[in-house]
Amino acid sequence: MATLETKTLTIKIANSSHKPGKEILTNIITDAQSPNLYSSIASSPYNSPSLISPPSSAFVSALQSPYISPRATIIPTHIKENTTTPSSTTVTHPSTPVSYCGSQSDDIPSTSYTPPPERCDFSDDTKLKIVTCVPVPGQESAPRISFSFPVPRMSFAKGSVSPASNAKLRSCDVYIGYHGQSPNLMRFCKWLKSELELQGIACFVADRAKYSDNQSHEIADRVICSVTYGIVVVTSHSILNHHSLEEIRFLSQKKNLIPLFFDTDINEIASPVNQNSQNKECKEAIDGLMKSQEFMLEANDGNWRSCVTKATGILTGKLGRKSVVEKEVEIFEDLPLPRNKFFVGREKEILDIETAFFGCGEYFEQETSLPIIRGGTPGQCEGLADEESEVDAGRGRYINLEVGKCKEPNLEAWIEPVIGRNSFKRLKYKKSKSGKYKSFGNSIVCINGASGIGKTELALEFAYRYSQRYKMVLWVGGEARYFRQNILNLSLHMGLDVSADAEKERGRIHSFDEQESEAFKRVKRELFRDMPYLVIIDNLETEKEWWEGKDLHDLIPRNTGGSHVIITTRLSRVMNFDPMQLQPLPLYDAMIVIKGRRKKEYSPLEMEFLEKFYDKLGRSTFGLWVIGSLLSELTISPSALFEAINQLPLEEPSNLSTTDEQFCRNNLFLMKALAFCSAILQQTKGTRNLLASRMLLVGAWFAPAPISANLLATAARILPASSINRLRKWTKCVSLALCCSGCLATQTWKTEEDSASVLVKLGLARKANRQPGYWIRFHPITQIFGRRKGGLPAAKATIQGIRKTGNPLVYSDHLWASAFLVFGFKSEPPLVQLKAIDMVLYIKKTALPLAIRAFTTFSRCNSALELLKVCTNVLEEVEKSFVSQIQDWCHGSFCWKKKLQSNQRIDEYVWQDVTLLKATLLETRAKLLLRGGHFDSGEELCRTCISIRTVMLGHGHAQTLAAQETLAKLVRMRSKM
Repeated sequence: MATLETKTLTIKIANSSHKPGKEILTNIITDAQSPNLYSSIASSPYNSPSLISPPSSAFVSALQSPYISPRATIIPTHIKENTTTPSSTTVTHPSTPVSYCGSQSDDIPSTSYTPPPERCDFSDDTKLKIVTCVPVPGQESAPRISFSFPVPRMSFAKGSVSPASNAKLRSCDVYIGYHGQSPNLMRFCKWLKSELELQGIACFVADRAKYSDNQSHEIADRVICSVTYGIVVVTSHSILNHHSLEEIRFLSQKKNLIPLFFDTDINEIASPVNQNSQNKECKEAIDGLMKSQEFMLEANDGNWRSCVTKATGILTGKLGRKSVVEKEVEIFEDLPLPRNKFFVGREKEILDIETAFFGCGEYFEQETSLPIIRGGTPGQCEGLADEESEVDAGRGRYINLEVGKCKEPNLEAWIEPVIGRNSFKRLKYKKSKSGKYKSFGNSIVCINGASGIGKTELALEFAYRYSQRYKMVLWVGGEARYFRQNILNLSLHMGLDVSADAEKERGRIHSFDEQESEAFKRVKRELFRDMPYLVIIDNLETEKEWWEGKDLHDLIPRNTGGSHVIITTRLSRVMNFDPMQLQPLPLYDAMIVIKGRRKKEYSPLEMEFLEKFYDKLGRSTFGLWVIGSLLSELTISPSALFEAINQLPLEEPSNLSTTDEQFCRNNLFLMKALAFCSAILQQTKGTRNLLASRMLLVGAWFAPAPISANLLATAARILPASSINRLRKWTKCVSLALCCSGCLATQTWKTEEDSASVLVKLGLARKANRQPGYWIRFHPITQIFGRRKGGLPAAKATIQGIRKTGNPLVYSDHLWASAFLVFGFKSEPPLVQLKAIDMVLYIKKTALPLAIRAFTTFSRCNSALELLKVCTNVLEEVEKSFVSQIQDWCHGSFCWKKKLQSNQRIDEYVWQDVTLLKATLLETRAKLLLRGGHFDSGEELCRTCISIRTVMLGHGHAQTLAAQETLAKLVRMRSKM
């Protein structure tokens, strides 16, 4: 055999805007001058051809990848002899096919999963020839070879690939083909791909009509020939596209086709074909679809989620992937509140949000004049570009050729994108009031409006109408104190692990800031990728995070992937977005709300009073809903109700923030309406039923989150009866209403759920979608009224109720709310003063478990340590108070000392509990500081803990020995550092 002479050629591919480090050097062994081409082919361990790639090839770097080789086709036997000489070596250069040339859109199919490295064994009477992808001027080019007829599966491995590298090759399981420029279509296909990949199924998504280069078609063809199953997303335009017909015919011939009709059905597709029966390809495609009816799927506006779930179930079952370990995700309802059956109006606003997210559904075609090529050779295009590749307008695009789910790319080529000539579809543009054209496709919508105007109801209604277009609807409370925890709570919905790193499980110690940032990044990466989520941030109070002062941009990126975000806020501007200014309901819709759920008919005189309610309430949607609820539940006329509410006196606000006090002054009639509801709750045939009224008062101090009736009733029973006797002077004002009241005021509510449901019937709260039990959620305005009326006794009862039944796993937000009341944070003083024994019980049962869970489960390192530090300082103040009392008694007279000892004797057991609990807090803080690398501070706290336990418990006590072990670990870690 002749000696094979090789030459090494170094090729540098870059664009004009060269920057250091942004180039790729590739060594290519060319065998074009080999005296025996067939010898080179036969020497390949995988029977695949050696690489022949002229230096002018636009894909020369990409072809060096071990996962891509030129098209290998079968050569007939009668030319076998001619292929052994250099003069008869056949190298063809097909021209670029007439097809869509990809633009800079994100719907170019991903090559994260390349075609499989299947070995093809050829018979002795066949040889291989090489088909490259570079057109040769002056030479008639051959057409691209299609897969629309039976084709043997080809190898993707080059002759230079070693068996070791071949072990890395992975094949695709499913091919997803589609055609069209509709954003909803591309969004659906990306969603389907992401869902299948989540189940461990390798996918390849492609709209081959957008490929302008032969290399891209070659790769897609090989994938289709080798996949186990193929999904063709059929639209009304697919029957007019040659590539879609090709896919349907070939996959149906292999009996591995799963047709998925998108916004159409088989009858609509077959109708034009039957009228034009001469089109053979169309008829064969329709026959293929009809033969695959067993697994035929249909996706429309109302069942996207169900269709994706069904397709995933079919493929996981057929591919035997049921053994794939699925993440254990806690079961949550998508939305915290049930749908409002009496929602009226806001159709224009809902349409605006739909248009911003999904477009108007109308498109037009536009042809460009000539191809615009910004560098490189005519063969360059973005046909192989990965969907997730980042585009930089000034520097071109990285082509990311990955295999399987590898995070690191195997090869990257610096290639400029190309804009093709063929027709393509773009979204129309809408002209705004300012005269500027605004494009559709926004992924973030901000709804701005006054409190009680209906922002939350609008977001809730949109979520229910379009929930099927999203994998999940994620509701995030935007209140400043709870916003951080609410974001991290999303990890429970999505099955993410955001727990703090255990010291033994990591190679190096990460700082607390690094651990917290990583937890946020994990949630952010999951939210804003191709998997579509609808994220609703309700009642955003500030753009700056309350705990750390971080900006909202750290959570919401510019490119939100397949996810959409709705923000409801009273802020005039959020993240430089122009918010949607929500206006009050027009009079016609307001009358429907204020008439109540029973839709009573009133005389013209009574209708005038309804309009008075509309004006006096400041056109507040929440206020209208409360009045409508009263008219529905009470047998009372609008005129009588108006007079009763208008005559109620109103107390001055107390224990409210400046903002809440100003709101009460600006909405006096609304506050009177809520006071009337409170008076109704205290009257039942002359007998007081205090549970529902107490629930209203204590519920004002809970977090703005759903509350179970059991927890609410526990706190309400602790509230003293004297705290709700302030409405006696309102009895005369309410008597007129009670004398003609309906069933609501004439029944006794015995159970906890009955009392909670009464608050819902009066419009003061909403029933929540939580199980088990009965859960309600108070409106923020209701909570302002409750804090104004209940005062500190209700706040103290709330804390005691949370301490008795508060489970950190279920009531995390409410535990934090109680911590704010007891300790106060930052510049805010504590509102509730607890006795020493109550403080010990609260820290043991509530604060300590809350801090540990926040640190370990959600990586809230700084917040948890701050809470433990505050608890330690409070216990030290209690100890100081004990010492000062003893000193005062020692300096007083003997007679005075006897009086103090009889009435104010210090409980030694309480003092001991305070001291031992302080030691526990010190040890816990030391253990947590160890995880963040703060060894010196942790060692100091641990030594103090050991001193306390040695004095109180002794040297050999188990708790003392445990603290000594913690100290030893701190010393060892510090010496290593």
